[in-house]
Amino acid sequence: MRKGLLLILILMFSVVLSACGTNENKEGSGENNESDNASNSKWSEIQESGELVVGTSGTLFPTSYYPEDSDQLTGYDVEVMREVAKRLDLELSFQEYGVDGLLSAITSGRIDMVINDMEVTQDRKKEFAFSEPYKYSYSTMIVRESNLSGIETLEDLEGKKHGGGATTVFAEIAEHFGAETKTYGNVANDVYLRDVANGRTDFIINDYYLQSLALKALPDIPVQLHPDLKFHPTESAIVMPKEAATLKEKVDETLDEMREDGTLTELSKEFFGGQDASKKPEADIQEIEGLDL
Repeated sequence: MRKGLLLILILMFSVVLSACGTNENKEGSGENNESDNASNSKWSEIQESGELVVGTSGTLFPTSYYPEDSDQLTGYDVEVMREVAKRLDLELSFQEYGVDGLLSAITSGRIDMVINDMEVTQDRKKEFAFSEPYKYSYSTMIVRESNLSGIETLEDLEGKKHGGGATTVFAEIAEHFGAETKTYGNVANDVYLRDVANGRTDFIINDYYLQSLALKALPDIPVQLHPDLKFHPTESAIVMPKEAATLKEKVDETLDEMREDGTLTELSKEFFGGQDASKKPEADIQEIEGLDL
């Protein structure tokens, strides 16, 4: 009788333990499912629509621009994105925004991602997910031909006027050294360059590849790259919503394929005058101290 009662109690206790274990597993599984759903939801949404909606400026030569007498958007970033969409078996549409409006368009859900020579920074990584870099570069400075705008070192930027977007890393660098940034809407490169030439601004900090090619495209404007200043190494990547882990994974896998099969190198040389911006540059580049980017 006692043995029978003891066996019943043991069996009942085992059932209770099993039930507790099952509840815990269900709770854990629920949390994991919620996390997985959040990670997968953006990718599922894109797959269902069959289309990637990507933000870009359309005014940034040679990464996102319209060639003269053409209504066909092109550029390094644009063609990289076209190839990514093709390999993911998705349709692609671009929406154009000023530089200052691109990231907010992701936040508002108007677009799925941004490609516009967007630099990876620690602050941006707090709010957005970034793909693996598809471009490596550094910053340079456009100044007046006549006197280099009175700038010999970065410390000489104090009190001068910088032409650029308010939310860019380049504006942060300029303001870090005491310059004031004159902001623009979604305007073409010649507007920036002419303002430096005529003294409305003193300099433009931006990407080396973009600035060197902009100068080649507009040789009649009396400005030049500063011959001595190369600073702030950069990595450019595709920007996505912070929680879009599956989308990021798909994009990263595709970029890796494009790097390995030479597609990124081929596109870079096409748009950057034979230079391979898909690999880290070998130039001696000055790091900027005291600025957390």
